[in-house]
Amino acid sequence: MNRLNNKVALITGAAQGIGLATALKFAQEGAHVVICDIKQASVDAAVDAANALGVRAQGFVVDVTQRDMVDAVVADTLAEFGAIDILVNNAGITQDARLQKMTLEQFDRVIDVNLRGVFHCTQAVADAMVAKGSGVILNASSVVGIYGNFGQTNYAASKFGVIGFTKTWARELGPKGIRVNAVAPGFIATPILDTIPEKILASMKSQVPLARLGSPEEVANVYAFLASDEASYVNGAVLEVSGGMTV
Repeated sequence: MNRLNNKVALITGAAQGIGLATALKFAQEGAHVVICDIKQASVDAAVDAANALGVRAQGFVVDVTQRDMVDAVVADTLAEFGAIDILVNNAGITQDARLQKMTLEQFDRVIDVNLRGVFHCTQAVADAMVAKGSGVILNASSVVGIYGNFGQTNYAASKFGVIGFTKTWARELGPKGIRVNAVAPGFIATPILDTIPEKILASMKSQVPLARLGSPEEVANVYAFLASDEASYVNGAVLEVSGGMTV
């Protein structure tokens, strides 16, 4: 039995990395997926991959910082599918620098995408979920959003903020039948790491008790659990997927 049969899942940042793995995992579990990202070619490829799994998939080019684009996608999705059962706020960026070197542009851009974008998407779907009396909202935080990290003032602040969103919305929306949880990945082998030297990667692995990087699919599996009825009493949680790096 597929755990997400006929659910409608809207996923941001869904054309690569963890977002793509999540979209495909949800499709394997029977969900119809709405794939949102910023590059048309990548969105099209992700939609084709999801459709090949036998579900309905739609794709949209969306900048989550632009509220009118987010509202349009939500409206189109509701018109096409009649509901949005699951929202995965996965879109995020990094622009790293030490505090004394960070530009205002770097700070603002990361906060805009990683924090304001999550607010936009969640506020845009909330009314429909409340009207239906059910829904699941899943937010991408990070272990950096729990423990901080050198050179990531903006990213850490945004991911701490996402945890604040999660805890608050779990309280506000829980009575309406909507569960809100966050996932905090550790070092995951995504395209973001492609430019990192092997020596640095080896150092990263040495910080993890499992002695390896995680895969996007391992994070997607956790999202699928949290989205499913198997997690029906999980609300307001922040679940680390880090191989134990923070132990």
